Amino acid sequence: MTEMSAMSRKIIQNLAETLSKQVKHFNKTEAECLIRLFNGLLGEQTDRRVGLGLDRSKFRNILHNTFGMTDDMIMDRVFRAFDKDNDSYISVKEWVEGLAIFLRGTMDEKIKYCFDVYDLNGDGYISREEMFHMLKNSLIRQPTEEDPDEGIKDLVEITLKKMDYDHDSRLSCADFEKAVRDENLLLEAFGTCLPDAKSILAFEQHAFQEPQER
Repeated sequence: MTEMSAMSRKIIQNLAETLSKQVKHFNKTEAECLIRLFNGLLGEQTDRRVGLGLDRSKFRNILHNTFGMTDDMIMDRVFRAFDKDNDSYISVKEWVEGLAIFLRGTMDEKIKYCFDVYDLNGDGYISREEMFHMLKNSLIRQPTEEDPDEGIKDLVEITLKKMDYDHDSRLSCADFEKAVRDENLLLEAFGTCLPDAKSILAFEQHAFQEPQER
């Protein structure tokens, strides 16, 4: 083993130890595997500014190819949920923190994450307009005679009736949390933004396999 790779291995191990203490749900070995995976993905990026982290297009490829996401609007919001410092790149810390909730989050963590994804303008509420955009975006367009927008508007009203507990015509985080606790299926009411169990299993089997000695 060269001196350089021994040094980088030590750096990765130290970083993994730090992150595994800061981030719930991953132990040191798992954090190390995720850092190695992150470094591998960075190596594939054409953008020269790789020091900043994963860019939007690389991250979207992962969401699409690994986790089967297809909705552009939602994928963009998931990127923003991971990119906590809003610098348009996902750092290694944001990668590990984001995946902790994405793959193994508690119900509390997932509720907050989904709410943040669906709150398109970040004002702390999911408005009628935001619901309309997301539902229009996620529903398969049927070639019917009637105006599909009318059907979506009806759906927004039905959703508000079910989830808007304080009757202010928008969903606060408290409304969203109460609705999801009453009916877990409402967690992803406005579009798929979490991976299914099969995708999680496949990702973890790939990410957490023993690294091959070179």
